[in-house]
Amino acid sequence: MKKIKGGVTAAQGFEAADTAAGIKYQGRTDMALIFSKAPCTAAGTFTSNVVKAAPVMWDRHIVRETDTKVHAVVVNSGIANACTGKEGLDICAATAEAASEALNIPKESVLVGSTGVIGMQIPVDKIVGGVKVLAQKKAGTLEAGEAASKAIMTTDTHNKEIALQIGLGGKSVTIGGMAKGSGMIHPGMCTMLAYITTDAAIEKDLLQKAVSDAVVDTFNMISVDGDMSTNDTLLVLANGLAGNPEITSEDADYHTFYEALFTVCRTLAMAMAGDGEGADRLIESVVVHADTKANARILAKSVIQSNLTKAAIFGKDANWGRVLCALGYSGAQFDPEHVDLYFAGKDANGKEQKMLIFTNGSAAEYSEEKAKELLSGESVQIISDMHMGAESATAWGCDLTYDYVKINADYRS
Repeated sequence: MKKIKGGVTAAQGFEAADTAAGIKYQGRTDMALIFSKAPCTAAGTFTSNVVKAAPVMWDRHIVRETDTKVHAVVVNSGIANACTGKEGLDICAATAEAASEALNIPKESVLVGSTGVIGMQIPVDKIVGGVKVLAQKKAGTLEAGEAASKAIMTTDTHNKEIALQIGLGGKSVTIGGMAKGSGMIHPGMCTMLAYITTDAAIEKDLLQKAVSDAVVDTFNMISVDGDMSTNDTLLVLANGLAGNPEITSEDADYHTFYEALFTVCRTLAMAMAGDGEGADRLIESVVVHADTKANARILAKSVIQSNLTKAAIFGKDANWGRVLCALGYSGAQFDPEHVDLYFAGKDANGKEQKMLIFTNGSAAEYSEEKAKELLSGESVQIISDMHMGAESATAWGCDLTYDYVKINADYRS
């Protein structure tokens, strides 16, 4: 597995574009296109929120209920097209029709995505006009992919993309992706918007299995604010242009593909968690020696969802009581007398350090000053050793800062 430059245009046959359609934002790009020269096998996961945005319903129908090959994805930022009734679904249809005409592809081969304010209607003339510009502008360059990743941002402070190369059946295969996500991050399937492209040849059911399995310990293990979006969507498109023998069983090639897909998902998920609205640092919650995998996941996520723990990390305060409390109300059963807690991070010299802060039912002997050093870096690791079994899990979140409230108090204005 080799990391390379690029994102959604790194794989063969994929093009991308961005434009400023003025849907809500002014003075910045707000629409993106991903296009494949060859029809793609598609798989995806979607929000488990009962309130689902129109694009989620549109995409889920095509990906889950039909065998339609996909050619394009059109995404807008600024307005979420959620809680918009029949008009919202009509916007999805109008977007697909415009893309069908501009790109000379079937309407049913167009997926759509939206992110932004809930409840507002998207101006149909602006999104249709944007599609026409995207179709003319699309290109297969890495720069085009990067521009597309920036166009889908809302409160994100930076774009998020990655690309990897692997070998399958004697062929070089590429997997690339882009994502956006900064707030309303608490997934029940994946998180916000993520789009992954690959030139691998893989059968549809196996691609869906790989995607569904990969999200469990990647996108499903992050949280910024405990709010699950109405628009959460992860789409993976595979056009087969790498020329590898089609993956039709869970053989060695499948497992190689899965590991690369998992790495792409994990990298994008961690980037979202670290870019949480107003955040100063990424929090990685690692649970080891749990009794079951399910409990390990529950415990790890409980720590990064605790607002008190998040606030303590922002204040660089080694308040281990908040961590233990979060473990205690997670729903998983354990003996607190047998738990060891550690903080880990970089000290003032940039060296990785690990510090025991709680053991045998009470505080360990540690330096508050040294602990503050470890909590001052761009990323902080909280390790919970349950001493119960062999299972482990990792979750990612961010600290809770004053700016989180400022950003969300002004979000609609």
